[in-house]
Amino acid sequence: SLKLECDKLASEKSEMQRHYVMYYEMSYGLNIEMHKQAEIVKRLNGICAQVLPYLSQEHQQQVLGAIERAKQVTAPELNSIIRQQLQAHQLSQLQALALPLTPLPVGLQPPSLPAVSAGSGLLSLSALGSQAHLSKEDKNGHDGDAHQDDDGEKSD
Repeated sequence: SLKLECDKLASEKSEMQRHYVMYYEMSYGLNIEMHKQAEIVKRLNGICAQVLPYLSQEHQQQVLGAIERAKQVTAPELNSIIRQQLQAHQLSQLQALALPLTPLPVGLQPPSLPAVSAGSGLLSLSALGSQAHLSKEDKNGHDGDAHQDDDGEKSD
């Protein structure tokens, strides 16, 4: 019985190690994606700053106001966006699963299920994680105006 229990613990250990590696890889992928998105934001801000002086004074004020409003994303708005993205993703998966109504000719196989790529899987996971994190913030009474990222810098 001790041998059996030892084998059971060994299999649980290897299973836990597999989970750890999987979560580590997902975390790493999400971290890379976050830094990529931050770099995109910096570049787009640079483009806006370069183009802004060429606009008329009235348009400059409108653009500056729109940029400030874009920076004031709230947690409920993020939750809404995430829900919409998840619903669109689920809808596209359901459409991909739809079987053809006409019978296939003999010898042809129906299309196989699409494989979920690492990017879409991570995106779905990050959306779910963000949604869970944001709902916790809503319950704790925090507002989503300014968060600190991993480097301790305040972001808008």
